[in-house]
Amino acid sequence: MQRREFLQGSALAAATLMGSLPLSAIAGSAKGKVVVIGGGYGGATAAKYIRLFSKGRVEVTLIEPNAQFVSCPMSNLVVGGVRQIQEITNPYTGLTKHHGVKIVQDYAVGIDPDKRLVKLKQGKTLPYDKLVLAPGIDLMHNSIEGLDAANATGATIQAWKAGPDTVALHKQIAAMRDGGNFIISIPLAPYRCPPGPYERASLVANYLKQHKPKSKVIILDANPDVTSKGKLFKAVWESQYKGILEYRGNHKVTGVDAATKTVKFEFEEPVQGEVLNLLPDMRAGKLAVDLGVANLNGRWAEVNYQTFESKVMPHVHVIGDSIQVAPLMPKSGHMANSHAKVAAAAIVSQLSGWEPNPAPLLNNTCYSYINPKEVIHVASVHAYNAEKKTFLTVEGSGGVSTGPTELEGQYAWSWAQNIWADTLV
Repeated sequence: MQRREFLQGSALAAATLMGSLPLSAIAGSAKGKVVVIGGGYGGATAAKYIRLFSKGRVEVTLIEPNAQFVSCPMSNLVVGGVRQIQEITNPYTGLTKHHGVKIVQDYAVGIDPDKRLVKLKQGKTLPYDKLVLAPGIDLMHNSIEGLDAANATGATIQAWKAGPDTVALHKQIAAMRDGGNFIISIPLAPYRCPPGPYERASLVANYLKQHKPKSKVIILDANPDVTSKGKLFKAVWESQYKGILEYRGNHKVTGVDAATKTVKFEFEEPVQGEVLNLLPDMRAGKLAVDLGVANLNGRWAEVNYQTFESKVMPHVHVIGDSIQVAPLMPKSGHMANSHAKVAAAAIVSQLSGWEPNPAPLLNNTCYSYINPKEVIHVASVHAYNAEKKTFLTVEGSGGVSTGPTELEGQYAWSWAQNIWADTLV
């Protein structure tokens, strides 16, 4: 699929999220101010589509501390030495140039829900009629004893938010002695994916196979088994990385010794490695937790799935990785992009005095590279069920690859180019 076709199809599909009412009728009456916090797949898409759906009548301000968008999907290719960080980095300028989104490069540090004001780190405040909160995830370092100290010395790196740490992790792998172990630990689900841990392990194994054949990848998974595309990954590990990659389920990491690079567990024997990629438990982004919007066990935000409005804070719509997901809904970049379009349609409808679409749809595709050329995928469609007030997967939708192919590798990179354009251009 070419970029133009993807964008036209995406815009047409997104327009149906407005429901049965003509888009022109809703857009013509829309007015107000929307502030979007977070410029990832969810926030940037929401900013763009609120402007599109309202035909530019709703004022949108995007608060994002980073000058450029760095994609978590495809970032494992950088970790595995296949691509450079510049290849997965894009500017935010298209949102302003093509859609009139105002971009403020700053941190949001709080909100006043009564006065509907966002407080910025640099001291300014921004008023809003509707707020979109897309803060991503926060890593719960205290779930692994000693992790903060290990991170401080560089003994461990997570690289779960794409950027400088992604490059730093690859450099550690490249500098590793031939014969050293690369250890990646995986927390209990749910967690942000991508960057997918099994994909990362596969690409690192591919790198070691070529450059450090005496080395090994050890996967320490707190889950009892591979949580996504399990049969496919296991078949690949057996056929392509036998003797290089070792998978251990039910291995929840409880601690790390930075000095000896030893990984500890509650019951199993400790394991030593040369490069440690330890991933702690995850929760909603810090701002959502601080605001009390992450109301479910202090970890995830409960939302009204029809509009993505917070269940505990009116006029605040939470999207992306921070929410308590519906059944079989992944915390992926593509899913955040889908959340954003449903939320954008609902917000424009509400600002126009109309009821939101009673039956929104979401779609998702997650591609995983198992080497630089071959890819596997899983896809799904999710429909809002008014009776159960949640999203349910549509029977027969989506599916899983039968096996890795180079053709899917071409599709995966085209998907990335297309969704970056859909989010940012």
